[in-house]
Amino acid sequence: MPSLNRSRRRLPALVLALAVPAVLAACASGTAASGGSPSSKASPTTAPAETPAPTEAAGPTARLALTYDGGIVVLDAQTLDQVADLPVDGFTRLNPAGDGRHLLASTTGGFRVLDAGAWGEPHGNHRHYWTAEPRLTDVTYPAEHPGHVVVHEGRTALFDDATGLVRVLDSARVAEAGATAREVATPSPHHGVAVELTDHALVVSEGTEDERTGVRVLDGDGNEVAASDECPGVHGEAVAAGEAVVVGCEDGALVYRDGAITKVQAPDPYGRIGNQAGSDASPVVLGDYKVDPDAELEEPTRVSLIDTRTGELRLVDLPSSYTFRSLARGADGEALVLGTDGKLHVVDPESGRLERSIRVLDPWTEPVDWQQPRPAVLALDGSVYVTDPAGRSVHAVDVTSGEVWRSAALDVVPNELAGVSGDVAGHEDGHDPGHDHGHDR
Repeated sequence: MPSLNRSRRRLPALVLALAVPAVLAACASGTAASGGSPSSKASPTTAPAETPAPTEAAGPTARLALTYDGGIVVLDAQTLDQVADLPVDGFTRLNPAGDGRHLLASTTGGFRVLDAGAWGEPHGNHRHYWTAEPRLTDVTYPAEHPGHVVVHEGRTALFDDATGLVRVLDSARVAEAGATAREVATPSPHHGVAVELTDHALVVSEGTEDERTGVRVLDGDGNEVAASDECPGVHGEAVAAGEAVVVGCEDGALVYRDGAITKVQAPDPYGRIGNQAGSDASPVVLGDYKVDPDAELEEPTRVSLIDTRTGELRLVDLPSSYTFRSLARGADGEALVLGTDGKLHVVDPESGRLERSIRVLDPWTEPVDWQQPRPAVLALDGSVYVTDPAGRSVHAVDVTSGEVWRSAALDVVPNELAGVSGDVAGHEDGHDPGHDHGHDR
């Protein structure tokens, strides 16, 4: 695997944002220089409203959040009972905030913090657990076009596609006014992505509104330590065991591991990997795989498995097609793909073998418009959840036994799906690979 590092250079320091909304808005408009600052005040637009009185629970209370045309429904992940219906105007996207309690709703004006109303608090050698009424808080991180949100090891990276501004926050403090953030302005606005690693290296995409070309890696002081421009159409990311980052390209992928970037070449001239799912339990990243650059709606029937240790790319044939909301990882690292045949396909990431296919839904057809509802899959708290827009329902699946252990009818047509563990940050049971990584166009 060829190394693609370029020479190390110091980038101009980013202008620090002050903890006032007016200056934050100015930074979001793209006036800051490229680079990074270790910390700057990045308070949301307003202080959070008063938190509802909590009720103590015997253990963590995982909750699901489903968007629909007009709002967000919150469900108890164990019973699938509805606990809240929160009105929201417009098309809304949902992303984990990384603290086990909050989600970030991509709405008009920025990333708005949603309190799912379930959390844990450390107390000596044990933890206490609480529930409260879910609510959309008044905390919003300004963004002209809120894009990808990536959570990794206690850090949450927000990307504004309209300005190219990256804001990285302490996941445990996302819901606090006045939270300290690291901010980096990419050279040009684009539909991008960023992830911060435990050594404070920031892997960030590069491109323009017309073309996305590669990634660069900045250390905590803003120094470029690695870069590659060999990734046409860069889209999405996933982190595998060993803290290897995989970024998708139109001809394969890039892997950043141990300080070096490696190109993983697709076997086809156009072999697009645009959405990925990683797992702390596996060094192999699951990705989609498309081969027709001119298709209005390609219906792929193969997925990609990238071994971040070796750079090997394996293609796996499935019994049906799937969409960008179909990928997830099980608690033990299983590669999960929700097919248009209505089955949840379980693939061994090491061998690429299809181990089982679990019937969950009736067969369904992918809509042409990426914003239209389609089934979605989420791994959370040891279970896997699947939405059924056509049937206005949601299902809980045990991947090991192959059992659909609970189903519930909904009053709305579900679209996006996200969830919280209800536990202390860093103690979640199960791994959220970043959810889907934006539209696949």
